[in-house]
Formats: sequence, C-alpha cells, structure tokens
Amino acid sequence: MYTIKFGTDGWREIIADNYTVENVKRVSHATAEWLKNTSTNHTCTVGYDCRFGGKMFAENTARVLASHGIKVYLSEGFCSTPMISLANTKLGTYAGIIITASHNPPSYNGYKIKAHYGGPAIPAEIEKVEALIQYSELPETASLESFIESGLIVYANFEDIYMDHIASKFDVARLKAYAPQFSYDAMYGAGQNVIRRLLPGAALMHCDYNPGFNGTAPEPILKNLMEFSEMIANSSGIACGLATDGDADRIGFFDSKGRFVDSHHLILLLMQYLHHDKGLSGKIVKSFSVSSKIDKLAKHLNLETITTKIGFKYICEYMITDDVLIGAEESGGIAVKGHIPERDGIWMGLLVLEYMAKTGKSIEQLIDDTYAIVGAFAVERYDLHIEESQKQAIIASCKNNQYSAFGDYKVERIEDMDGFKFHLGNEEWVMIRPSGTEPVLRVYAESKDSASAYKILDACKAAIL
Repeated sequence: MYTIKFGTDGWREIIADNYTVENVKRVSHATAEWLKNTSTNHTCTVGYDCRFGGKMFAENTARVLASHGIKVYLSEGFCSTPMISLANTKLGTYAGIIITASHNPPSYNGYKIKAHYGGPAIPAEIEKVEALIQYSELPETASLESFIESGLIVYANFEDIYMDHIASKFDVARLKAYAPQFSYDAMYGAGQNVIRRLLPGAALMHCDYNPGFNGTAPEPILKNLMEFSEMIANSSGIACGLATDGDADRIGFFDSKGRFVDSHHLILLLMQYLHHDKGLSGKIVKSFSVSSKIDKLAKHLNLETITTKIGFKYICEYMITDDVLIGAEESGGIAVKGHIPERDGIWMGLLVLEYMAKTGKSIEQLIDDTYAIVGAFAVERYDLHIEESQKQAIIASCKNNQYSAFGDYKVERIEDMDGFKFHLGNEEWVMIRPSGTEPVLRVYAESKDSASAYKILDACKAAIL
C-alpha cells in the first residue's frame, strides 16, 4: 500500500497517480485531527497555486477541515505560499494549507502545512500529522455550499492582505519610480499578479495562467529562464530581473546583462543591506549547501552563523525561537527579519530592488563591493537523473568514506550533516546529496569562478558514475 510521506517541504506526488482527491482528503483528515489535538484555535487558511486541479484539491481540503468543525478561510483565487503564511498571522488562524508542488515539474501537485507564526510547521508537528493519516474508507463529506452557508468556510483575498503588507513595509513610491528598469518572470506561477499590481511599469513575462507551465518545471534556475535572460540582455533599459517559482517562495535574479545572480550572491547582498545599511542585527541561519562566503562575510560583519540540514523547515525552527536576521538556503529560499519566517521570492526581490534604488548602484556594482570583502566565487550544481539503485550505491560509498579524491582534487575533510560535503582546500568543496522531493542526485561545487566549479563537478561525476 502507498504510504503518504512529507519530504523536505510538504507532501508531493504526481497528479492522478498518488496525488488524488482521495489521498488529499486523507491528509486533510489527519491535519484536522492534529489541529484539534494541538490547539483550541480551530481555524485554518487554505489556498492553492496555479497548478492543475489546485482549486478542486483546495475545496476538498476545506470541506474535510470544515467537517471537523474547523473554520476555514478559503482563497478566492490562486495565491502564493507566502500569502498563506502571512494570512495566518493577519487573520489569527492556527494553521494554513497551500496546495502546491512549488518548483516541481507540471505533473506534480502537493500539500504544505503552515503554522500560526507565519512559516512552515516544524518537523516534529509534521510527524504528528503523518502518524494520524488513516488508510481505511473515508467518510462522506458535506458539500462546499453547505459549509459556506453554515459559516464554517468563508472566502478571503490573501493577495490583498499581502499587497497591504508590502505597502506598510516598503517605500512603494521609490519602487514604482524604478519600475521601468525592472523586469519580472512569474514562470506562470502564483506571484504573477503582485508585480503587475505593484509595479505597473515593469516588463513582465509569463504572467498569465498556464497550469502546465508551458512544459517547464517552474524552478527559477538559469536553464529554465533562458528566454527571460535573453530578453534582459537584448534590452537597453532594464537594470535587473526577478523570477519566482510556482508558488513564489523561491527567487531567481538577473543583472542588466541577463546574467543569473544566484541565491548565494543574493544572501550576501541582503546581509550587507539589512545589517550595514539598515542597521539590523541577528544570526544568519543557513542550509548546509550554501557558499562558505556567507561565513566569511558574517565574520566581517560580526554576525553569528548557524548551519542546518537542507529544508527551510529547519531554518524556520530558529527563526521562531531566536534572533535571526536572515534564514537562507541554496535553492533560492530566503527569509528576513521584519517579515514572516517564510521564504518569499517576491519580498526578497523587492529588497534587492530597494537596495539598488537607495544606493544608486547597479546589481553589478553591489556584487563587486561584496567581492572586495569576500573574494569572487561561484557555486554550480548538477542534477543527476539516475536509477535509484545507482543513487543508493553512491550514497553508500560516501558513508563508507570511499572517496578520498575526485580526479586531481584531494579531499581534506568531510562534513555529513545532510548529504556529504568534501572540502578540497583553497575555499573549494564538492557536495553530494539525494533530493528530498525528486528522484535526483544533486552534486554541488564551489570555486573561484564558474569554470573552476564545473571542473570540480565533472571530476566528481566521473568518479562516482
């Protein structure tokens, strides 16, 4: 029998295979039981992104929750993951559900659970939900209309709540003035309306409804954003570009020449802006796969760093209990003090834009300023689609310390917090880790530039395959 398991960030499966209305209802019954067992505040937000069947799955989730006596605020239309998390804090709900598979390929959908503090439910709580999932025959659930009539389900506009929050935190007039130099690629995802509403002068791409994402996984990495990159490169007036993933919690960024600015660089820029320019302090909580330059800049700024396993839920645990300035991961998920303890691609993009607007510097100049402190670098990644047996064999070899070198690169020390990071000296490393949400083996490398990082990746790939 298929067993529903939550991965790095939520439960995700292929639509009509294991991701069915019936299984969504199973998870929703378990979520309802968990909520009732955990709190006397029996309220929940429910939303969905632009994926196929999102509205249907969300409505069925709302019906199941309401059948347990839980009051549900159901999204009027598609919304982003950060909108659900923010709505929890604004509406005072105990939990939130967003129907999304984030950056996964179009054939997937998923189910994320958010908490009352405005971020992902911590792993210990997710385990409680998993333990409550039942595989027996499901009870009949009353119609959506009957729950609306009883007041247990009410519609809410999470996008308006989010837009009001932006207006309270940013110098919107300054951002609007910069809009003609700004471009945005929504990747057909749930962030598409925000920039259209906020910065009407911006150049927009893929900001329309397409649940198949035109056949491309809505992950904001360079190979998925070549059309956007070329548009920026061929334009004389665009200073930078923002891209967000399917549920708009991850960020991709481009400079004026259409060159990709990865999250490692964005984390460094945000550290500079929030601490040096805005005078904010706090710890830097980072996932295991981010650049070692984060530690170097933190030391320069006299900020403490904490490293976690990969998955924003681990970062969130620190953000809700400690004084954290930035929580960040390699895959484009970043959260900051002054917002919610949640990844938010649009929010981070607006912060970078505000940094540029206030300093009068281009993104290229800001990066050069950072290089002057930490040195130039690049982190690159291969996603190896290999058979599960081969993937497990490689991981077993890592566990058994069978890799002392990758070609000419000698291993000096190994960290195994989450995956295996092989330090090679000269501020270089290579890391091997199986994906928590896809049948993929990820290999990362850091070096002084992209060419050098790819040489390390090629050497690693040759050694393990």
